[in-house]
Amino acid sequence: MEHQIKRDTVAMNGDEAVAFAVKQCDVDVVAAYPITPQTIIVEKFSEYVANGEVQTQYVCTESEHSAMTACLAAAAAGARTFTASASAGLALMHEMLFVTSGSRVPVVMAVANRALSAPLNIHGDHSDAMAERDSGWIQIYVENAQEAYDSIIQAFKIAEDTTISIPLMVCLDGFTISHTLERVDILPDDLVKHYVGERGYPMVLTHEGKTVPFKLDPANPMTMGPNALQNYYFEFKRQQEEAMKHALKRIREINSEYAKISGRGYGNGLVDKYQLDDAEIAIVVLGSTAGTLKVIVDQLRQEGIKAGVLRIRSFRPFPVEDVIHALKDVKAVAVMDKSMSPGGLGAAVFSEVRNALYDSKQRPILVNYIFGLGGRDNSPRDLRKVYEDLLHIARTGQAEKAVNYLGLRE
Repeated sequence: MEHQIKRDTVAMNGDEAVAFAVKQCDVDVVAAYPITPQTIIVEKFSEYVANGEVQTQYVCTESEHSAMTACLAAAAAGARTFTASASAGLALMHEMLFVTSGSRVPVVMAVANRALSAPLNIHGDHSDAMAERDSGWIQIYVENAQEAYDSIIQAFKIAEDTTISIPLMVCLDGFTISHTLERVDILPDDLVKHYVGERGYPMVLTHEGKTVPFKLDPANPMTMGPNALQNYYFEFKRQQEEAMKHALKRIREINSEYAKISGRGYGNGLVDKYQLDDAEIAIVVLGSTAGTLKVIVDQLRQEGIKAGVLRIRSFRPFPVEDVIHALKDVKAVAVMDKSMSPGGLGAAVFSEVRNALYDSKQRPILVNYIFGLGGRDNSPRDLRKVYEDLLHIARTGQAEKAVNYLGLRE
Protein backbone atom coordinates (compact mmCIF):
# COMPACT_ATOMS: atom_id res chain seq x y z
CA MET A 1 0.00 0.00 0.00
CA GLU A 2 2.72 2.47 0.95
CA HIS A 3 4.30 2.23 -2.53
CA GLN A 4 1.03 3.29 -4.16
CA ILE A 5 0.61 6.48 -2.14
CA LYS A 6 1.61 9.68 -3.91
CA ARG A 7 3.96 11.85 -1.87
CA ASP A 8 5.25 15.34 -2.60
CA THR A 9 8.69 16.49 -1.53
CA VAL A 10 8.96 20.11 -0.45
CA ALA A 11 11.47 22.36 1.27
CA MET A 12 10.20 23.57 4.64
CA ASN A 13 11.61 24.65 7.94
CA GLY A 14 10.31 22.89 11.04
CA ASP A 15 7.77 25.57 11.90
CA GLU A 16 6.32 25.50 8.40
CA ALA A 17 6.17 21.70 8.51
CA VAL A 18 4.15 21.90 11.73
CA ALA A 19 1.75 24.47 10.29
CA PHE A 20 1.24 22.39 7.14
CA ALA A 21 0.49 19.27 9.17
CA VAL A 22 -2.07 21.17 11.24
CA LYS A 23 -3.64 22.43 8.01
CA GLN A 24 -4.11 18.84 6.86
CA CYS A 25 -5.62 17.64 10.16
CA ASP A 26 -8.95 19.46 9.80
CA VAL A 27 -8.54 21.49 13.00
CA ASP A 28 -11.57 23.43 14.26
CA VAL A 29 -9.92 26.04 16.48
CA VAL A 30 -6.43 27.54 16.73
CA ALA A 31 -5.86 30.05 19.53
CA ALA A 32 -2.35 31.44 19.84
CA TYR A 33 0.00 34.28 20.62
CA PRO A 34 3.32 34.73 18.76
CA ILE A 35 6.73 34.22 20.39
CA THR A 36 10.13 33.48 18.87
CA PRO A 37 11.03 30.87 17.62
CA GLN A 38 7.46 29.58 17.36
CA THR A 39 5.94 32.58 15.56
CA ILE A 40 6.25 31.14 12.06
CA ILE A 41 3.86 28.31 12.98
CA VAL A 42 0.87 30.46 13.83
CA GLU A 43 1.83 33.12 11.29
CA LYS A 44 1.82 30.55 8.49
CA PHE A 45 -1.38 28.96 9.71
CA SER A 46 -3.10 32.36 9.85
CA GLU A 47 -2.30 32.67 6.13
CA TYR A 48 -4.12 29.39 5.48
CA VAL A 49 -7.12 30.80 7.34
CA ALA A 50 -7.02 34.13 5.52
CA ASN A 51 -6.71 32.40 2.13
CA GLY A 52 -9.69 30.16 2.84
CA GLU A 53 -7.59 27.00 2.68
CA VAL A 54 -8.99 25.78 6.02
CA GLN A 55 -12.29 26.18 7.83
CA THR A 56 -10.60 26.89 11.16
CA GLN A 57 -11.64 29.49 13.71
CA TYR A 58 -8.41 31.40 14.39
CA VAL A 59 -8.24 33.34 17.66
CA CYS A 60 -5.35 35.76 18.18
CA THR A 61 -5.37 36.25 21.94
CA GLU A 62 -3.67 38.87 24.13
CA SER A 63 -1.31 36.41 25.84
CA GLU A 64 -0.29 32.77 25.98
CA HIS A 65 -2.27 32.28 29.19
CA SER A 66 -5.35 33.41 27.29
CA ALA A 67 -4.42 31.25 24.31
CA MET A 68 -4.39 28.09 26.39
CA THR A 69 -7.60 29.14 28.14
CA ALA A 70 -9.29 29.56 24.76
CA CYS A 71 -7.96 26.17 23.63
CA LEU A 72 -9.24 24.56 26.80
CA ALA A 73 -12.71 25.99 26.28
CA ALA A 74 -12.82 25.03 22.60
CA ALA A 75 -11.61 21.48 23.25
CA ALA A 76 -14.07 21.07 26.13
CA ALA A 77 -16.87 22.04 23.76
CA GLY A 78 -15.78 19.29 21.37
CA ALA A 79 -13.50 21.11 18.93
CA ARG A 80 -10.26 19.70 17.56
CA THR A 81 -7.84 22.30 18.90
CA PHE A 82 -4.23 23.37 18.35
CA THR A 83 -1.82 26.00 19.61
CA ALA A 84 1.92 26.65 19.67
CA SER A 85 4.31 28.39 22.03
CA ALA A 86 7.83 28.54 23.45
CA SER A 87 9.91 29.70 26.38
CA ALA A 88 8.30 32.53 28.39
CA GLY A 89 5.04 31.92 26.52
CA LEU A 90 4.92 28.33 27.70
CA ALA A 91 5.82 29.50 31.21
CA LEU A 92 2.94 32.00 31.13
CA MET A 93 0.63 29.10 30.28
CA HIS A 94 1.82 27.18 33.36
CA GLU A 95 -1.42 27.38 35.34
CA MET A 96 -3.58 26.55 32.34
CA LEU A 97 -1.44 23.57 31.34
CA PHE A 98 -2.44 21.88 34.58
CA VAL A 99 -6.08 22.93 34.16
CA THR A 100 -6.15 21.59 30.59
CA SER A 101 -4.67 18.20 31.45
CA GLY A 102 -6.78 17.91 34.60
CA SER A 103 -9.89 18.64 32.54
CA ARG A 104 -8.93 15.76 30.21
CA VAL A 105 -9.21 17.69 26.95
CA PRO A 106 -6.91 16.67 24.06
CA VAL A 107 -5.34 19.97 22.98
CA VAL A 108 -2.30 19.54 20.71
CA MET A 109 0.52 22.09 21.03
CA ALA A 110 3.82 22.55 19.21
CA VAL A 111 6.65 23.88 21.38
CA ALA A 112 9.66 25.38 19.59
CA ASN A 113 11.98 24.84 22.55
CA ARG A 114 13.79 27.95 23.76
CA ALA A 115 15.76 29.04 26.82
CA LEU A 116 14.09 30.92 29.66
CA SER A 117 15.25 34.28 31.02
CA ALA A 118 17.18 35.70 32.78
CA PRO A 119 19.44 36.68 31.15
CA LEU A 120 17.31 37.03 28.01
CA ASN A 121 18.06 34.40 25.40
CA ILE A 122 15.96 33.55 22.34
CA HIS A 123 17.82 30.39 21.32
CA GLY A 124 17.05 26.73 21.77
CA ASP A 125 17.37 24.53 24.79
CA HIS A 126 14.85 22.35 26.64
CA SER A 127 14.38 24.49 29.75
CA ASP A 128 10.83 25.49 28.85
CA ALA A 129 9.30 22.04 28.29
CA MET A 130 11.28 20.44 31.11
CA ALA A 131 9.80 22.99 33.51
CA GLU A 132 6.38 21.57 32.52
CA ARG A 133 7.25 17.88 32.66
CA ASP A 134 4.88 17.25 35.56
CA SER A 135 1.96 19.24 34.14
CA GLY A 136 0.19 16.12 32.87
CA TRP A 137 0.93 16.61 29.16
CA ILE A 138 2.36 13.98 26.83
CA GLN A 139 5.74 15.22 25.55
CA ILE A 140 7.20 14.04 22.24
CA TYR A 141 10.61 15.36 21.10
CA VAL A 142 11.50 15.27 17.40
CA GLU A 143 14.81 15.04 15.57
CA ASN A 144 14.11 17.01 12.40
CA ALA A 145 11.46 18.83 10.34
CA GLN A 146 10.18 15.62 8.77
CA GLU A 147 9.50 14.13 12.18
CA ALA A 148 7.87 17.37 13.30
CA TYR A 149 5.41 17.07 10.40
CA ASP A 150 4.73 13.39 11.05
CA SER A 151 4.44 13.79 14.81
CA ILE A 152 1.80 16.53 14.62
CA ILE A 153 -0.39 14.24 12.51
CA GLN A 154 0.14 11.41 14.99
CA ALA A 155 -0.45 13.74 17.94
CA PHE A 156 -4.15 14.22 17.22
CA LYS A 157 -4.64 10.45 16.99
CA ILE A 158 -2.85 9.94 20.30
CA ALA A 159 -4.36 12.78 22.34
CA GLU A 160 -7.91 12.20 21.09
CA ASP A 161 -7.85 8.45 21.70
CA THR A 162 -10.75 7.84 24.08
CA THR A 163 -8.58 5.71 26.40
CA ILE A 164 -6.19 8.67 26.75
CA SER A 165 -7.91 12.05 26.26
CA ILE A 166 -5.05 14.15 27.55
CA PRO A 167 -3.17 17.04 25.88
CA LEU A 168 0.07 16.56 23.97
CA MET A 169 3.01 18.79 23.11
CA VAL A 170 5.33 18.11 20.18
CA CYS A 171 8.72 19.65 20.98
CA LEU A 172 11.11 20.80 18.26
CA ASP A 173 14.47 22.43 18.96
CA GLY A 174 14.28 26.20 18.55
CA PHE A 175 16.09 27.49 15.45
CA THR A 176 17.95 24.19 14.93
CA ILE A 177 14.71 22.66 13.67
CA SER A 178 12.18 25.51 13.72
CA HIS A 179 14.12 27.77 11.32
CA THR A 180 16.28 25.33 9.32
CA LEU A 181 15.16 24.52 5.78
CA GLU A 182 14.95 20.78 5.19
CA ARG A 183 13.44 18.25 2.83
CA VAL A 184 9.97 17.20 4.01
CA ASP A 185 7.89 14.49 2.33
CA ILE A 186 4.21 15.35 2.71
CA LEU A 187 1.19 13.11 2.31
CA PRO A 188 -1.95 13.96 0.29
CA ASP A 189 -4.51 16.10 2.13
CA ASP A 190 -7.31 13.57 1.81
CA LEU A 191 -5.13 10.74 3.13
CA VAL A 192 -4.16 12.70 6.24
CA LYS A 193 -7.74 13.79 6.86
CA HIS A 194 -8.94 10.19 6.57
CA TYR A 195 -6.12 8.87 8.75
CA VAL A 196 -6.71 11.36 11.56
CA GLY A 197 -10.48 10.94 11.27
CA GLU A 198 -13.05 12.73 13.36
CA ARG A 199 -12.50 13.40 17.02
CA GLY A 200 -13.92 10.77 19.33
CA TYR A 201 -15.17 11.30 22.88
CA PRO A 202 -15.17 9.12 25.98
CA MET A 203 -18.67 8.24 27.12
CA VAL A 204 -19.57 9.40 30.64
CA LEU A 205 -22.53 9.18 33.00
CA THR A 206 -24.11 12.55 33.80
CA HIS A 207 -25.94 13.61 36.96
CA GLU A 208 -29.18 13.04 35.01
CA GLY A 209 -28.31 9.36 34.54
CA LYS A 210 -27.54 9.72 30.82
CA THR A 211 -24.51 8.18 29.10
CA VAL A 212 -23.26 10.89 26.74
CA PRO A 213 -20.05 12.06 25.01
CA PHE A 214 -17.63 13.89 27.32
CA LYS A 215 -18.03 17.44 26.03
CA LEU A 216 -19.85 20.59 27.03
CA ASP A 217 -23.33 20.42 25.52
CA PRO A 218 -26.40 22.42 26.65
CA ALA A 219 -28.58 19.41 25.85
CA ASN A 220 -26.57 17.26 28.28
CA PRO A 221 -25.23 19.50 31.06
CA MET A 222 -22.08 18.44 32.91
CA THR A 223 -19.22 19.97 34.86
CA MET A 224 -15.55 19.77 33.82
CA GLY A 225 -12.72 20.60 36.19
CA PRO A 226 -15.02 20.80 39.21
CA ASN A 227 -14.07 21.74 42.72
CA ALA A 228 -12.54 18.55 44.16
CA LEU A 229 -11.20 18.76 47.69
CA GLN A 230 -9.75 16.03 49.92
CA ASN A 231 -12.42 13.48 49.07
CA TYR A 232 -11.82 13.22 45.30
CA TYR A 233 -8.79 15.20 44.04
CA PHE A 234 -6.40 12.27 44.53
CA GLU A 235 -8.57 10.01 42.35
CA PHE A 236 -8.60 12.55 39.51
CA LYS A 237 -4.78 12.61 39.48
CA ARG A 238 -4.61 8.81 39.57
CA GLN A 239 -6.82 8.60 36.50
CA GLN A 240 -4.41 10.86 34.63
CA GLU A 241 -1.59 8.44 35.44
CA GLU A 242 -3.65 5.55 34.04
CA ALA A 243 -4.21 7.54 30.84
CA MET A 244 -0.46 8.00 30.52
CA LYS A 245 -0.02 4.22 30.76
CA HIS A 246 -2.53 3.79 27.93
CA ALA A 247 -0.56 6.38 25.96
CA LEU A 248 2.60 4.24 26.11
CA LYS A 249 0.79 1.53 24.17
CA ARG A 250 -1.01 3.82 21.73
CA ILE A 251 2.09 5.84 20.84
CA ARG A 252 3.74 2.60 19.76
CA GLU A 253 0.69 1.43 17.83
CA ILE A 254 0.13 4.77 16.10
CA ASN A 255 3.80 4.99 15.11
CA SER A 256 3.44 1.55 13.47
CA GLU A 257 0.13 2.44 11.80
CA TYR A 258 1.52 5.68 10.43
CA ALA A 259 4.58 3.90 9.04
CA LYS A 260 2.27 1.80 6.87
CA ILE A 261 0.80 4.83 5.13
CA SER A 262 3.91 7.04 5.08
CA GLY A 263 6.84 4.63 4.92
CA ARG A 264 8.30 6.40 7.97
CA GLY A 265 8.54 5.21 11.55
CA TYR A 266 10.56 6.49 14.49
CA GLY A 267 11.95 3.52 16.36
CA ASN A 268 9.03 1.97 18.19
CA GLY A 269 7.46 5.40 18.68
CA LEU A 270 8.78 5.73 22.24
CA VAL A 271 12.52 5.32 21.69
CA ASP A 272 14.68 5.33 18.59
CA LYS A 273 17.71 3.02 18.84
CA TYR A 274 20.78 3.42 16.64
CA GLN A 275 23.59 0.84 16.56
CA LEU A 276 22.70 -0.33 20.06
CA ASP A 277 22.43 -4.08 19.56
CA ASP A 278 26.09 -4.73 20.39
CA ALA A 279 27.09 -1.32 21.75
CA GLU A 280 29.49 -1.09 24.67
CA ILE A 281 29.15 2.68 25.06
CA ALA A 282 26.11 4.83 24.29
CA ILE A 283 24.61 8.30 24.56
CA VAL A 284 20.98 8.97 25.52
CA VAL A 285 19.56 12.21 24.17
CA LEU A 286 16.43 14.09 23.07
CA GLY A 287 15.85 16.04 19.88
CA SER A 288 18.03 17.16 16.99
CA THR A 289 21.40 16.32 18.59
CA ALA A 290 20.68 12.66 17.85
CA GLY A 291 21.23 13.31 14.14
CA THR A 292 24.79 14.51 14.68
CA LEU A 293 25.49 11.70 17.12
CA LYS A 294 24.48 9.09 14.55
CA VAL A 295 27.13 10.44 12.15
CA ILE A 296 29.75 10.26 14.92
CA VAL A 297 28.68 6.69 15.76
CA ASP A 298 29.16 5.68 12.12
CA GLN A 299 32.69 7.10 12.24
CA LEU A 300 33.46 5.32 15.52
CA ARG A 301 32.13 2.05 14.13
CA GLN A 302 34.56 2.32 11.21
CA GLU A 303 37.31 2.60 13.83
CA GLY A 304 36.12 -0.57 15.53
CA ILE A 305 34.49 1.18 18.49
CA LYS A 306 31.11 -0.24 19.46
CA ALA A 307 29.15 2.96 20.06
CA GLY A 308 25.41 3.66 19.88
CA VAL A 309 22.68 6.24 20.43
CA LEU A 310 19.36 6.00 22.22
CA ARG A 311 17.03 8.85 21.32
CA ILE A 312 14.10 9.17 23.68
CA ARG A 313 11.12 10.33 21.63
CA SER A 314 8.44 10.11 24.31
CA PHE A 315 9.66 11.83 27.47
CA ARG A 316 6.14 11.78 28.92
CA PRO A 317 5.01 9.12 29.35
CA PHE A 318 8.55 7.93 30.08
CA PRO A 319 9.27 4.54 28.45
CA VAL A 320 10.91 2.82 31.41
CA GLU A 321 10.91 -0.74 30.05
CA ASP A 322 12.21 0.34 26.65
CA VAL A 323 15.11 2.25 28.22
CA ILE A 324 16.02 -0.70 30.44
CA HIS A 325 15.97 -3.11 27.52
CA ALA A 326 17.92 -0.81 25.19
CA LEU A 327 20.76 -0.21 27.67
CA LYS A 328 20.96 -3.58 29.46
CA ASP A 329 24.17 -4.72 27.75
CA VAL A 330 25.94 -1.35 27.51
CA LYS A 331 28.95 -0.79 29.79
CA ALA A 332 28.92 3.03 30.03
CA VAL A 333 26.19 5.54 29.18
CA ALA A 334 26.16 9.33 28.98
CA VAL A 335 22.78 11.02 29.30
CA MET A 336 22.82 14.44 27.61
CA ASP A 337 20.51 17.18 28.89
CA LYS A 338 19.73 20.53 27.26
CA SER A 339 18.40 21.85 30.54
CA MET A 340 19.48 22.16 34.16
CA SER A 341 17.93 21.33 37.50
CA PRO A 342 19.80 23.73 39.80
CA GLY A 343 20.45 22.11 43.14
CA GLY A 344 19.63 18.61 41.90
CA LEU A 345 21.94 15.73 41.02
CA GLY A 346 21.99 16.15 37.28
CA ALA A 347 19.19 17.27 34.99
CA ALA A 348 15.78 15.89 34.05
CA VAL A 349 16.58 13.21 31.46
CA PHE A 350 19.49 11.91 33.54
CA SER A 351 17.25 11.63 36.60
CA GLU A 352 14.63 9.66 34.65
CA VAL A 353 17.12 7.29 33.04
CA ARG A 354 18.99 6.70 36.30
CA ASN A 355 15.71 6.06 38.09
CA ALA A 356 14.59 3.61 35.41
CA LEU A 357 17.83 1.63 35.65
CA TYR A 358 18.11 1.63 39.44
CA ASP A 359 16.50 -1.79 40.01
CA SER A 360 18.21 -3.48 37.05
CA LYS A 361 20.55 -6.26 38.09
CA GLN A 362 22.82 -5.45 35.18
CA ARG A 363 23.11 -1.73 34.52
CA PRO A 364 25.72 0.52 32.93
CA ILE A 365 27.82 3.16 34.63
CA LEU A 366 25.81 6.33 34.09
CA VAL A 367 27.04 9.93 33.75
CA ASN A 368 25.28 13.20 32.89
CA TYR A 369 26.43 15.80 30.38
CA ILE A 370 24.63 19.14 30.45
CA PHE A 371 25.11 20.93 27.13
CA GLY A 372 23.76 23.46 24.67
CA LEU A 373 22.11 25.82 27.15
CA GLY A 374 20.95 29.03 25.52
CA GLY A 375 21.51 27.47 22.12
CA ARG A 376 25.27 27.07 22.55
CA ASP A 377 26.63 25.05 19.67
CA ASN A 378 28.45 21.80 20.29
CA SER A 379 30.62 20.65 17.44
CA PRO A 380 30.99 17.03 16.38
CA ARG A 381 34.42 17.19 18.06
CA ASP A 382 32.76 18.10 21.38
CA LEU A 383 30.26 15.27 21.04
CA ARG A 384 32.95 12.79 20.05
CA LYS A 385 34.77 13.67 23.28
CA VAL A 386 31.78 12.34 25.23
CA TYR A 387 32.28 8.96 23.56
CA GLU A 388 36.01 9.14 24.32
CA ASP A 389 35.16 9.78 27.97
CA LEU A 390 32.81 6.79 27.92
CA LEU A 391 35.56 4.56 26.52
CA HIS A 392 37.74 5.49 29.50
CA ILE A 393 34.87 4.85 31.92
CA ALA A 394 34.14 1.47 30.33
CA ARG A 395 37.81 0.44 30.59
CA THR A 396 38.33 1.60 34.19
CA GLY A 397 34.88 0.72 35.49
CA GLN A 398 34.39 4.09 37.19
CA ALA A 399 33.45 7.70 36.47
CA GLU A 400 35.22 10.63 38.10
CA LYS A 401 32.11 12.85 38.12
CA ALA A 402 28.42 12.05 37.83
CA VAL A 403 27.56 15.44 36.31
CA ASN A 404 29.63 17.13 33.60
CA TYR A 405 29.28 20.28 31.51
CA LEU A 406 30.08 20.12 27.81
CA GLY A 407 31.47 23.18 26.00
CA LEU A 408 31.44 25.37 29.11
CA ARG A 409 34.09 27.97 30.03
CA GLU A 410 35.15 27.16 33.60
